[in-house]
Amino acid sequence: MRIFKILKKIENGFSENGSTTTSNQIRELKRATTVDYVYRDQESKDKIKPLNGFVTPLLTDLYQITMAYSLWKNNRHEIPAVFDLYFRKSPFGGEFTVFAGLEEVIRFVSDFHYTKEEVGYIKEMIPDCEQEFLDYLSKLDSSSVTLYAMKEGSVVFPRVPLIRVEGPMILCQLFETTLLCLVNFASLVATNAARHRLAVGKDKVMLEFGLRRAQGPDGAMSASRYSYLGGADGTSNVLAHCFFGIPIRGTHAHSFITNYSSPDELLDATIKDTQGNVHNLLEMSQKYRDELGFTATITSELVAFVAYARTFPNGLVALVDTYDTLSSGVPNFICVALALHQLGYKAVGIRLDSGDLSYLSKSSRKLFKQIGEQFKIDYFEKFSIVASNDLNEPTIIALNRQGHEIDVFAIGTNLVTCQAQPALGCVYKLVEINGAPRIKLSHEANKITLPGRKTAYRLYGSEGHPLVDLLIDDNDVAKDESKQIPQVGKKVLCLHPFEEQKRVIVTPVHIEKLHNVVFDKGQLSMPLPALSDIREYCFQQISKVREDHLRNSNPTPYKVSVTKELFDTLHNLWLDSVPIKEMK
Repeated sequence: MRIFKILKKIENGFSENGSTTTSNQIRELKRATTVDYVYRDQESKDKIKPLNGFVTPLLTDLYQITMAYSLWKNNRHEIPAVFDLYFRKSPFGGEFTVFAGLEEVIRFVSDFHYTKEEVGYIKEMIPDCEQEFLDYLSKLDSSSVTLYAMKEGSVVFPRVPLIRVEGPMILCQLFETTLLCLVNFASLVATNAARHRLAVGKDKVMLEFGLRRAQGPDGAMSASRYSYLGGADGTSNVLAHCFFGIPIRGTHAHSFITNYSSPDELLDATIKDTQGNVHNLLEMSQKYRDELGFTATITSELVAFVAYARTFPNGLVALVDTYDTLSSGVPNFICVALALHQLGYKAVGIRLDSGDLSYLSKSSRKLFKQIGEQFKIDYFEKFSIVASNDLNEPTIIALNRQGHEIDVFAIGTNLVTCQAQPALGCVYKLVEINGAPRIKLSHEANKITLPGRKTAYRLYGSEGHPLVDLLIDDNDVAKDESKQIPQVGKKVLCLHPFEEQKRVIVTPVHIEKLHNVVFDKGQLSMPLPALSDIREYCFQQISKVREDHLRNSNPTPYKVSVTKELFDTLHNLWLDSVPIKEMK
């Protein structure tokens, strides 16, 4: 049974506890049971369920249901329709987007059905609807729906459909809000992660540390999943690790440091070395502190580092900015690291969470190298330096210009909340009804829809980079496939959809068909890829795109074009759909 939170209107009568209720009283349905989850390899191909228990047919806008009722009442519900889901402008002032959320879309569509309880809620929301409509809804499923889509993790561009939905008008319409919800945030986060990954660089580690700042538990889980897809190497989110298999990383908080105030509070300072012999780690660390002349450091901080090192002798990443990074935190870490080394263990590094990250990281690295040379320990100069001070894309780019010694970027708020742009703006538009192309007009050219059932092809140049995405009308392909589908080594005329003078001839050396069937008449068309495989595909895609399309500042626009035939169809339909004004 689906469990979801919904505000339910109660008729006049008595509540469960016997008290009188009014017609305007609202009851809030709470979760009474736990959703059952299974591992991917235990999941039946024919019974895949949404990843999130809230994703049901009622996760929609009311007007979708009222339109569905009107379509049914006027016998328009079974007419074959085609909808495109796409976006008009890439986010964050960039020229590319990473497509994400497809698996969740497929799971929702595959499982689409109304339960008895859900039909009952619709009856309450639309009290005057006919019982025959409710009976129709109770039998509705996705067995007549086909989805075409680009591969999840693809680098995508404005106006190219991410998903094409084909099926009865009523079903296609009922999908709209849910599909947009599943794709918009997922693609936005994945793109944000990809942009941060580009800023961080291939040779550095990028972690997602945003759980505590995310927009609620659902936002947090989605953000962790799609940050990993787009470029993060790991997450601090334990539940995301358990559910999605994302590598888990973490250190400790300032509260762990400040909860110690004196050596007496460390009741047991001993540790066994790698041979099983017992030593007092605090005394050893203090000895190194005296030897190195670090006597001005905060003792309670040293105690805290020792406490953590006793627990994780091969995993110490010390948060060094609780009191003073260079005067206390880093020296205290070095003392504990030397003691661990003497016992056969290796500390990992430090975390910087405030201050001038460029200066502090370089100064810390300098000290690590100095101590490593003094004690002839070669790995000391390679200690990992983690930075986590409210990082974002511009800050990371500035750090790269200034120079730094940071190995790991732990990014929280700005990654998971997409603070630079809160929404992607995907839209879902009817482009064909009953075999006839449809168009939606606007005074803004970029809001005019591209009519008809279309397939996109990506044309590559001799250097291996994509040059243009070409949209082709499938009806034209049906008439003469050889003339419409681009071929390697043959010139292809590519036109801007709205400005005929913007045109280019491309002779592709490689061609990639972007749209493929992913769900057909109620059945999966191919196995759902693992998240790690989608992530790897995303990396491959980004590596193919020219640097000037990816750059942070003033990126070169990527060409999205149409064939001459689709251009003519668009503009003829445009003219036919605009009323001719008469002037008197």
